[in-house]
Amino acid sequence: MDADNNITYIITFDGYVELDRYWYLYFLITFALYCLILCCNFTIVCLIWFHKTLHEPMYIFIAALLINSVLYSTTIYPKLLSDVLSEKQTISYSLCLFQGFAYYTLVGSEFLLLAAMAYDRYVSICKPLQYPIIMRKTTVNVRLVLVWLIPALENTVSVVLYSKIKLCSFTLKAIFCNNSGYKLQCISSLFVSLYGVFILINIGLLPLLFILFSYSRILRISYQSCREVRKKAAQTCSPHLLVLISFSCFVVFEVILVRLESHVPKTIRLILTFTAILFHPLLNPLIYGLKMSEIYKCLKKSLQCMYV
Repeated sequence: MDADNNITYIITFDGYVELDRYWYLYFLITFALYCLILCCNFTIVCLIWFHKTLHEPMYIFIAALLINSVLYSTTIYPKLLSDVLSEKQTISYSLCLFQGFAYYTLVGSEFLLLAAMAYDRYVSICKPLQYPIIMRKTTVNVRLVLVWLIPALENTVSVVLYSKIKLCSFTLKAIFCNNSGYKLQCISSLFVSLYGVFILINIGLLPLLFILFSYSRILRISYQSCREVRKKAAQTCSPHLLVLISFSCFVVFEVILVRLESHVPKTIRLILTFTAILFHPLLNPLIYGLKMSEIYKCLKKSLQCMYV
């Protein structure tokens, strides 16, 4: 078939285990997890929205990060629920490309958001007098637009390139469209592979290096400063570092799982996949809700008002 007609191909998901027998269990677990992710993330976002004391750049970035987690989950869970209730777990190649585009755009956005948050903490701790000038509302808004726009533009080019490649396989050993889609190609494209490396470096590695540089500077300044500065750095930076470590482990885990999928038993692969798509979106609101003192105070106050 002509590569130009890839868009009409139907891709079959082959990542489920005994779906015909346990479809109700799949549905209940997936639906419950999705609702839990939505509730936890939107709870913190609403707290930031309604409490004026949290209308600061740091908390605005946290809200954006949690919204990004919700969007990330929404690219995966609704399709999973639909597949569980369907006789055949399929997707058109065009929708598969769109799901992959949304998935990797949001992954890239998370790295850029974490980089923006690291810069915010760097300015707040290392240049406190200049903080109101540097982190103005306009600056924050521009950064928020760029963290979603840059990955979207770069992944759009990737989707166009993938749409022109001829496919020889139409069975995906996964439960959603991710990087394992490259195994459907008849012949791997060197240019597409190099462009993928470019995206990985540009919205993955470079932001990570910037984050590590920012926190190393914060650590150095904090060590040389008074106890109050060290306490502030520990309270505001530790949650960000926990999220960064969690997300970095998730990305590495996903890459390894895709590369070794043929060597991993199907059941274990399914369990690991569900763990990956659940753990990070659910961990973010828990970390920020419990570790950020101001958010925790607002959460505690809101809960007390509900039961009074």
